[in-house]
Amino acid sequence: MNRTTNLRTKNWRTNSWRLLVLAVISVTAGSGATDVRESNVEPHFVKSRASACPCITTRIQPAVYLAGPSAPLATTGTAFTDWAFTATSSIQLCQGIEPLPGPQPMGQPPINAVQSGGHWCGNACQRPISGVDCLSGNGCGEPHWNTWGPIPWQAFAQGEYVGPARGPHVPEYHVRVDDLIEFIYVLTREELDQKYLLEVGDVIRIKSLIDPNLDREVTIQPDGTIDALLLGQVRVVRLSSDEITKLLNEQYKKFYKMTDINVTRVKTQTRLEDLRAAVDSRFFSGGQGKQVRVTPEGTISLPLIGAVPAQGLTLDELKREVDARYREVVAGLEVSPILAQRAPRYIYVVGEVRNPGRYDLQGPTTAMQSIALAGGWNNGGNLRQIVVFRRAEDWRLLATKLDIRGALYGERPQPADEIWLRDSDIVAVPKSSIQRVDDVLELVFTRGVYRAFPISFGYQFLSGGSTVITN
Repeated sequence: MNRTTNLRTKNWRTNSWRLLVLAVISVTAGSGATDVRESNVEPHFVKSRASACPCITTRIQPAVYLAGPSAPLATTGTAFTDWAFTATSSIQLCQGIEPLPGPQPMGQPPINAVQSGGHWCGNACQRPISGVDCLSGNGCGEPHWNTWGPIPWQAFAQGEYVGPARGPHVPEYHVRVDDLIEFIYVLTREELDQKYLLEVGDVIRIKSLIDPNLDREVTIQPDGTIDALLLGQVRVVRLSSDEITKLLNEQYKKFYKMTDINVTRVKTQTRLEDLRAAVDSRFFSGGQGKQVRVTPEGTISLPLIGAVPAQGLTLDELKREVDARYREVVAGLEVSPILAQRAPRYIYVVGEVRNPGRYDLQGPTTAMQSIALAGGWNNGGNLRQIVVFRRAEDWRLLATKLDIRGALYGERPQPADEIWLRDSDIVAVPKSSIQRVDDVLELVFTRGVYRAFPISFGYQFLSGGSTVITN
């Protein structure tokens, strides 16, 4: 009898536990909850008759946790809304169409939404996230939490970690001091619109049909001359091969009644070859290029053309400037400047932060992000009067005050003081009034009066009372 009673009691407790769970789930489903989280779930997909979305039948295990409307299921990562219960203590969670909460921004319906009964409805598996968009403001001050509504928050779903392309950081990048620029040298191989003029270092061959002793190969010397038999030094630099042929035939008429001198080019563009050899890096990084860094005076130095102003120019402007200078000294060459490494950019965060110091400015950074880089603010920091110091283009000093306390405490969704920082900005988080008073008391009493007059108190409790011992 006792054993039968115990079994009935156990079964009654089990059934009561099941009924209690089902009742709680039913109430929660009616109040807008759309998810069950469970650590040991065995989902299997079945076809829903009401829609083309898949459904999930989940067996209940002893540990069941109820979550909010937009929380995903632990094992499937999906949120559900329609609830169907079976007699085998299973819950069927089906996707459905449900009204979207909150006003629509700018009067536009959400993506993939349908209108039903005067309400915009969407797929319950892709519930919109509500919040505050700066576009919902009217231009008269910053939007507050009362402009709550659906916002485009998860446009890429599981690809949010990649993020959108966004716009460029700046319309045009201008070269600045300490930028590292690599110039790639390319031979154009284009036809010249004029005759090639020989230059120092070029090699020509002189051949005579009358006297073979005149035949020889000669190199144009640094003074622009060649050594010819019987004639000695003949200046030929900046002449074409036809002009040199005519010049030699005229001068050899002093020694021969009939002359038949021919001049052919053996090696040309010596200066270009010397430049290629100077920038050849095929045995290191590959290709023909040279890396140069913009000097503090805003110039770069390149072979053959020397110093070239670069600061403030775009890469296209710099290319045109360098090409024009090279065309004056060598033909058939173009360069392509590439920004190999940007000049280092820093911001400085000081004051009531956990890790004050200098931090790399590797991308667009705001005031709140700078405090995060410094490890957050200290207790007692005045977040209502953060000072940002800035140097303008002419190095004059600018300063402004920011109030980001409401944003950091979750009270202001669109703080107007959340500004972008610039290279070399100094963000100073001052102490609050209470912290300043505390510092004064510590300096005056702890480090001042008490240090000048060291007095300490000790207490000794005896059976007959207490004795005060002073030192």
